[in-house]
Amino acid sequence: MTPEPTDLPRGATVPTDPEGVTGRLATWIADLRYDDVPEAVRERARHLLLDGLACALVGARLPWSERAVHYHVRAPLHSNSLVVPSAISTLTTLGRTVSGQELLTALIAGYEVGPRVGLALHGAEMLSRGWHSGAVFGTHASAATSAWLRRLDAARIEDALGLAATQSAGLMAARYEAMSKRMHHGFSSRNGLYAAALAEAGYTGIKRVYEREYGGFLTTFGEGHAPRADLITDRLGEEWVLMETGVKAYAAMAATHAPIDCALRARSRGIPPEDIASISVEVSHAAFHHGWWKPEPPLETIGAQMNIGYAVAVALLDGRVLAEQFTRERVGADDVWSLLDRIDVRHREDFDSPRDRFRARMRLDLRGGDRVEIEVDGPLGGPTRPLSNPDVAMKARRLAATLDVSARWERIEEMVLGLDFLPDASVLVGDLAASVPALPVTL
Repeated sequence: MTPEPTDLPRGATVPTDPEGVTGRLATWIADLRYDDVPEAVRERARHLLLDGLACALVGARLPWSERAVHYHVRAPLHSNSLVVPSAISTLTTLGRTVSGQELLTALIAGYEVGPRVGLALHGAEMLSRGWHSGAVFGTHASAATSAWLRRLDAARIEDALGLAATQSAGLMAARYEAMSKRMHHGFSSRNGLYAAALAEAGYTGIKRVYEREYGGFLTTFGEGHAPRADLITDRLGEEWVLMETGVKAYAAMAATHAPIDCALRARSRGIPPEDIASISVEVSHAAFHHGWWKPEPPLETIGAQMNIGYAVAVALLDGRVLAEQFTRERVGADDVWSLLDRIDVRHREDFDSPRDRFRARMRLDLRGGDRVEIEVDGPLGGPTRPLSNPDVAMKARRLAATLDVSARWERIEEMVLGLDFLPDASVLVGDLAASVPALPVTL
């Protein structure tokens, strides 16, 4: 057996094992510079931030709204809800000016680290096992962003990652009736922020947290499922996984989006809901376990946002799945439940490969005997059907318009898309911190 590296003395600036996965990741975060990131990656990151901020303004007045976040399809987590609060909270306490380039680089560090840690645990497989994947991976993303802004060296970043990993948590049973799912990513963002702050103060974390055989992050969360530590640093700095970050088109959980797209296509064909005898939706194992159970009234708004059947029903009835589809009045409506009773969701094994996990197929049997079949290879806004940067900017403007803050949003958009030339990022924080009006939606 290879002996474990000796813990470094206090005050060391390099990780315990610079060649190990944890050491390599910590060193990459510490060494990452703005000029190391290709412009195409920086541009996409600016647009991801733009959309995330617009959604966050909506989410500030609709705390249950999942539109406030982005998701990563291969390693599902809501990146912006993790790294943006961590970045803003950190830069406002540093006592020094943080440039737009620094803020953007710190965000990119978090956008990269979270999904990579998730990939080591086989991404969406964590959902099938009952973990809220984003909350489990998210502490690492938050810690990376905050640690970068704090200018921690690689040794202290190793501590931050270890402290973040020991705070990872999140149970998916929260989808049924609990309010706790809405707080998972916020807690992970906070925990990553604390991890970086504690590491800066000299508080030590678990060393070599991704390699430890007993009680390590991957061996514990991935027990019996062959975790892949090497995927955390595979082509790190060469292949930018943030480019696969999806942008949500609908105000519901990510696994519902491809079925929603199927339903909207069926609606575009002019199929009246009353003519539908039954609907069968086929999805992957991860999507099935994450998004399907036979709902019964009363259904909480969190359950409606998580349920594939409900999302399909309102898509067919209303032609959209936005905030107003998740009011208490809409969730309890008779036409929704009449259609929902005719919907069934099934697991389709050949959709279980990583590239097909968000594929969906829908079969509609009509009362006259006809059958309609529709299949999509992934959701609108995902890797197979991405929203372009201009589309992302347009979506953000539409969200700002719903809040009647378009003039203020013009300033925010100009600052975010010009982040590379912003000398002081705190001016952006000032515009974000101002109050926003409530949407005309009754919870």
